[in-house]
Amino acid sequence: MSKLLFSLRGVPDDEADEIISLLTENNIDYYETSAGNWGISMPALWIKDPEEFEQAQKLLNEYHITRAITQREIYEQLKKEGKNKHFINSFTEKPFRFIIYLAAMAFILYIFIKMLFELGL
Repeated sequence: MSKLLFSLRGVPDDEADEIISLLTENNIDYYETSAGNWGISMPALWIKDPEEFEQAQKLLNEYHITRAITQREIYEQLKKEGKNKHFINSFTEKPFRFIIYLAAMAFILYIFIKMLFELGL
């Protein structure tokens, strides 16, 4: 019976590709399920052979440790160069869209508070 190794929901494509290549390089028999047409199914990597599951899990844990280190280094490098995004960057890049989103949030908050007081809660 297959065992779930790793859920791919919210995982960047490069990370998923690296994990798949890691499993392929180590001759671990796996299959991948997609989110389906409507995105409600569970995208994941499954190990076909339960005996290979321990090895796959160990490889995945080692991979995530190294990925965390490299991603932190990339973040620190971008921070030093001043290229990482801040809240103010969203406004300066697309100010009209930023104002529209802010107005929509304020409108929703207004409607919520108005209904709250009208219903007497």
